[in-house]
Amino acid sequence: MPKRKKTRFAVVGGVIVIVLLLAIAFVGAGTTSKDMTVTEAAQPSAVGKRVQVTGTVVTDSYSIDGNVLNFKISDPDDPSQVLGVSYDQGVSATFGNGVTAICKGTINNDGVLMCNDLVTKCPSKYETSTDALGVGRLLSYGDTIVDKPVKISGQVKEGTLAAATSETRFELQDVSDPATTIPVEWTGALSEDISDGTSLVLTGSLNAEGRFIATDVSLDSEEA
Repeated sequence: MPKRKKTRFAVVGGVIVIVLLLAIAFVGAGTTSKDMTVTEAAQPSAVGKRVQVTGTVVTDSYSIDGNVLNFKISDPDDPSQVLGVSYDQGVSATFGNGVTAICKGTINNDGVLMCNDLVTKCPSKYETSTDALGVGRLLSYGDTIVDKPVKISGQVKEGTLAAATSETRFELQDVSDPATTIPVEWTGALSEDISDGTSLVLTGSLNAEGRFIATDVSLDSEEA
């Protein structure tokens, strides 16, 4: 091949490589999220920007509109600063009041983060089940124990874990008699370590409808 043609091919090849690199950089720039605090993301200057914001889910701020989860997160360093979030890709069982939420998306003109990537983090808590009642034992007391503070233990019934937006968060089954179960209401976050069959210790009370209203959910330290 003549030297002139080799030089021409080398120049053309170099131009193609540069164009490809610029295209990759352009695409990457369009998908990169800027880390912001809740306070920063709540400012008018954040509108239209793709961001990643970490905050705490404000208690009872969430609602479901069709398939869209709407909620608010607060700034861990300044709880008075809040940001609305809208997420339409399903709700995990780890979502709930007080959970740390890492949200990626774009701030719209109304100052709401239109989230397309949501990660929730809830630290695992442990409690001993030594002095806790089993599910069967709790139910055996009947109406005498309704609305009385109590600690119970059991295992998560397979296939019953649901998001915080569900009336029943999960069903707890008796360890000795898995057929004996009780529906549990809990609006807080659940650790990602909780799944089907996980041993739990709950604090709360049984209501008149036979549902356990939990005020605390912990992993059984004796099973850890």
